Amino acid sequence: MNNKIQLITYVDRFGCENLNDLNSLFKKELKGLFGGVHILPFFNPIDGEDAGFDPVDHQLIDPRLGEWDDLLELGKSVEVMADLIVNHISSKSMQFQDFLQKGQQSEYVNLFLSFDHVFPAGATEADLLGIYRPRPGFPFTTFKFLDGSSRLIWTTFTGSQVDINVHSKEGIKYLNGILSTFQRAGIKQIRLDAAGYAVKKQGTSCFMIPETFEFINELTEVAHGKNMEVLVEIHSHHQTQIEIAAKVDYVYDFALPVLVLDTIFHQDASNLLSWLSISPRNAFTVLDTHDGIGIIDVAAEGEKPGLINSDRLSDIVEQIHINTGGKSKKATGAAASNLDLYQVNTTYYNALGADDQKYLLARAIQFFAPGIPQVYYMGLLAGSNDMELLAKTNVGRDINRHYYSAQELLDALQKPVVIKLVELIKFRNSHPAFNGEIYLQNADPKKLNITWSNVNSYATLEADLKTGHFSITFSDALHQAVEKRF
Repeated sequence: MNNKIQLITYVDRFGCENLNDLNSLFKKELKGLFGGVHILPFFNPIDGEDAGFDPVDHQLIDPRLGEWDDLLELGKSVEVMADLIVNHISSKSMQFQDFLQKGQQSEYVNLFLSFDHVFPAGATEADLLGIYRPRPGFPFTTFKFLDGSSRLIWTTFTGSQVDINVHSKEGIKYLNGILSTFQRAGIKQIRLDAAGYAVKKQGTSCFMIPETFEFINELTEVAHGKNMEVLVEIHSHHQTQIEIAAKVDYVYDFALPVLVLDTIFHQDASNLLSWLSISPRNAFTVLDTHDGIGIIDVAAEGEKPGLINSDRLSDIVEQIHINTGGKSKKATGAAASNLDLYQVNTTYYNALGADDQKYLLARAIQFFAPGIPQVYYMGLLAGSNDMELLAKTNVGRDINRHYYSAQELLDALQKPVVIKLVELIKFRNSHPAFNGEIYLQNADPKKLNITWSNVNSYATLEADLKTGHFSITFSDALHQAVEKRF
């Protein structure tokens, strides 16, 4: 993995009709701007109930986007990351439909996780209440089979996303088959989607249990054998994230988005600097993704304190709602369906009140934080909340998933805030200091000072949190000091 900023995007929402169009962007308008691209689900179909995260066929690119040779060609322009959806498959998939028709006689009978796989003697009330849930309700759906019988099938996320028995021969074969297809397509990195829920065991939370780590390690070994690195997607308490990071290639720094908001809203970098002093170094840093802004990642968990106390965290969430003019409220919680319990849905630009200066400061902080930065396509374009799409789908996260036309994309790239953001991206990609060590100064919580140093090269971010203005001082090729003010 090269230490350059990565783009996260859908193909069809980023001014492109297909993979060839996306490749053209990387050869022209975005040439040299990103070290890699995480293409959000491009499998068949891209427009299911969960925007591609419910594949009917995980080994088929949606024909509207192209084919595997097109992805292989794209990989010549930029390194490609793809999602390995390890927890589930669409209920419309050939495999599950065969199971519904043939029942116990289906060759896929052991591919899917039924209630009795985990609770062969039945479940107690404590068993069911102890299951960690990302969304309301219990993780089971009743399916009726052709012979008239019914069974409870694990459906962690929605009733159309049926969970895979990852420890069965069929489950292992299914996941390994996807990895082999990825390898042939030249994919260099995979993101394990929803990996924390993949292993279920009676008497546990069925989330990030010891057996989950074993599963991730086994799958990672297979990926390494196919020359792919692994990014694990887990939303959890920050201490859990640190523990996970020690056992995998890469994790997300999901605490950073809220900590940056905390720093800017309260003009106080104390919580942020405390986290950066202990945060995993093998992290992908984000401010925004295709999901909402995670709250659980900075919150307390039982007796374990969070990175931000509960009162201050509530203030942050309320300030987001104020900054968005209440639009984020319409996309969060009970106001919209198909949402996660622990996320606030809005674009990051709108979370900061569409304030260009604060937004650029937020990105500068991200780029100076330890890890490899990823920038979501809505973030790259300083996009605003799409209330029309939200009204159409009533899916909360769609507020931050606008469909850009080709012209909209070109226009957005000319916005002053985007031009300055591109300047920051190019600096982060090119300066050798970011391959060195980080140094944090916290003498004055109203000011932020982060330095990266690598032999004779250095880069320092200094920000006045009262005004939002910041400067970057760095060594040039002749090791002379240069300052840029923002």
